[in-house]
Amino acid sequence: MRALAGKSPLVTVGAVIVGLVCVAALGAPLLATSDPIDQDLTVVLKPPFWWDEGSLRHPLGTDHLGRDVYSRLVYGAQISLTISVLAALLGAMVGVVAGLVAGYLGGRVDAIIMRVVDLNLAFPLILLALAVVAILGPSLRNLVIVMSITTWMIYARVLRGLSLALREREFVQAVRALGAHDIRIVARHVLPNVLPPILVIWTLEVARVILMESALSFLGLGVPPPTPTWGRMLAEGRDYLTVAGWIAVFPGLAILVTVLGINLLGDGLRDLLDPRLRRQT
Repeated sequence: MRALAGKSPLVTVGAVIVGLVCVAALGAPLLATSDPIDQDLTVVLKPPFWWDEGSLRHPLGTDHLGRDVYSRLVYGAQISLTISVLAALLGAMVGVVAGLVAGYLGGRVDAIIMRVVDLNLAFPLILLALAVVAILGPSLRNLVIVMSITTWMIYARVLRGLSLALREREFVQAVRALGAHDIRIVARHVLPNVLPPILVIWTLEVARVILMESALSFLGLGVPPPTPTWGRMLAEGRDYLTVAGWIAVFPGLAILVTVLGINLLGDGLRDLLDPRLRRQT
């Protein structure tokens, strides 16, 4: 109980951060002060409102094209969350199926699936993402596909190990002895017992995908302009760090705080869903 209580403040902080980011993404049209792609060359490099030359019309200042940084941040949350959530879901579906099949059936099927996993893991994930995006071209759909390709192996590895252990458990052996089909056994008896680690992995993979999407956008391989993304805002602001640092600082902070919040939430979920901790409470 003490260990869990010690984690609860951080879990609360993580949940609040994730909640605020979700609200910003869903309510972007209402929260934004202007169109994120509108250019106004009369207010180029306007500082944040707390500076002498700033104004509440552009609370976080403007960039080199006179676009509102705050509005671009809010709309950028939509892109980051859309890509990360969809990619993590797609990767989870593929990885969970592959891991359950490999672990439950074993034998040659297990060997083939695990060799495919090893082949994917042999490449650095960021280089694999760069290669696939360069081939398919930068777009929202292609980014989701690329991110899911770099995600599914984690689920397959973990689920394979859990399935190997679960298939030898007494309740699974009993159901098999009663004549239940393998698909029914996996769906009704194996899958429910591996949902907690799946949920934890999913939350952590969402954070990792946000970082990777930002890296690809920073390199110009993300969602094509003028769609605002945090990584592209960082790339656009690197040439103005000494004269207008807010262009890069605010999207960098958005990435940092969002990833931190998701990691804190995932860490708390891991502790809450760990049966050993539940027994201690």
